Amino acid sequence: MIDTIYVEEEASGHPRVREILARHSRAVVIPVATYGEVFNRGRQSFRLQKRMPSLILAEKRGRLVLPASYGIGGERNFYFSHVLNCLYDCRYCFLQGMYRSAHYVLFVNYEDFQDAILRTAEESPGEEVYFFSGYDGDSLALESITGFAGAFLPFFEQNRKLVLELRTKSVAIRPLLAREAFPNCVVAFSFTPEAFSRDLENGVPPLEQRIAAAAKLAERGWPIGLRFDPLLYEPGWETLYRDLFDRVFASLPPESLHSVGFGAFRLPRDYFGRMARLYPEEKLFALPLEERSGMVSYASPIEEELVGFCRDSLRERVPDRMLFSY
Repeated sequence: MIDTIYVEEEASGHPRVREILARHSRAVVIPVATYGEVFNRGRQSFRLQKRMPSLILAEKRGRLVLPASYGIGGERNFYFSHVLNCLYDCRYCFLQGMYRSAHYVLFVNYEDFQDAILRTAEESPGEEVYFFSGYDGDSLALESITGFAGAFLPFFEQNRKLVLELRTKSVAIRPLLAREAFPNCVVAFSFTPEAFSRDLENGVPPLEQRIAAAAKLAERGWPIGLRFDPLLYEPGWETLYRDLFDRVFASLPPESLHSVGFGAFRLPRDYFGRMARLYPEEKLFALPLEERSGMVSYASPIEEELVGFCRDSLRERVPDRMLFSY
């Protein structure tokens, strides 16, 4: 439920803004000169705002498409962020260390993003170019507000050399079920063991619902990505991850899988400090952690054992060409 909507002045005439305001007619609408005067101002409480985030409607300017530091099989990888912040409240999420505000920012100028994507792809004519949409927020969780998938699926379907990854913990898959599947859209579901999800992923749909959503899309022909990221530690983690892998892979036909990614829990030092101050009681931040090269992660022996075990377990289920570590 959105009670307050801030509208950037230059975006106020955009058809997508008018449509969103019409669907949220009971919300208080506040005009602002730029989204940053709300989103970036000092002395905000991310933790408090997370209880009832507002929506900020704006237009993205500057560089709309940026190089990605990871990939899932392509040589050229980029990300773009139509939304900042996430519907869910995962305690390990780096967004709460990166942003001052928990409000949602929606950049409504989708057409400009699409133009930037095409210009980026034109730099490598004839090559597949990968674009990741779930870096600064969940790709599908806010779909009822953003209409993102409804706007971008036709665009990527018409441009088969462009590969879209929709990264999500959501079960909001209706826009995908409403159309025929096409091979250059990978629907990538993020999973952690159920015990971690219950404790650390506030608001995220239950594990069984997300597995069922992935299975339904696989049945309809959509390429499925599996993302076990971040890998988390507590006593008995081996059993937790073995059970998770068994449940996920038993529900999905092998031919539906596009890629499987995994990576250990890591945070930039500054982000970790802000998050630990936000949630000083969180046991996740009290585990054996150490700083290496500006990143905070589990102590090396723990991380190596965790990553090695999961890599070996995944190799029993999929070929190496499908495995990607972050």
